[in-house]
Amino acid sequence: MNRNSIASIVILIAVAAITAYALFGIDTKKPLRYFPYYGPSTVNANKDTVFHTIRDFSFTDQANKNITQKDIEGKYVVVDYFFTTCHSICPVMSTQMERIAAAYKGNKEVVILSHTVDPETDSVEVMVEYAKKHSANNEQWHFLTGDKKHLYNIARTSYFLDAAEGDGGPDDFIHTQNFVLVDKQKHIRGYYDGTSPQEVDKLITDIGLLMKEEKYNSEIK
Repeated sequence: MNRNSIASIVILIAVAAITAYALFGIDTKKPLRYFPYYGPSTVNANKDTVFHTIRDFSFTDQANKNITQKDIEGKYVVVDYFFTTCHSICPVMSTQMERIAAAYKGNKEVVILSHTVDPETDSVEVMVEYAKKHSANNEQWHFLTGDKKHLYNIARTSYFLDAAEGDGGPDDFIHTQNFVLVDKQKHIRGYYDGTSPQEVDKLITDIGLLMKEEKYNSEIK
């Protein structure tokens, strides 16, 4: 048998192996990667891991609508904290958040929650104008205001957006550029720099990958 014949046989075997693996060894629906869970976790009596979930909240959005946990049931949520009079990172963050809203426009499974850190200034009326400035859809992108202590407590104990201790009092202030990705079960699945176009590109992609992960997990149960 000459060298060319041997090479042809090797190639045929390789192609056959790859084809067999593709047909029987690869689950094309399986996610490319799995997302980590953030926050403290516990183990229940059945020895199952119980991951941190977002706590109950109640805030008012730019449409003067009360937004609570019920409004994010079964949805993927992107979260940030900002204030309308900020002239440093907040305008950049809101512009980047526009890209996320545009990428998932009309997708009722994706919601954005932008919380103010300055509720004394950021009234509903102020939020209305800010939302218009960023072409926000009231049904998808909610600019939230409310009690400062509650806003700050949720930032620190639900989203872990500020490591510093504080009580939400007059001298307390949170200023973070991070976006948080929350899944349908209210678990934190990612943090992203909201001032970085590259990080926001990754977030936009990750929302789709997380959708694929959760769909796959539900199908194999």
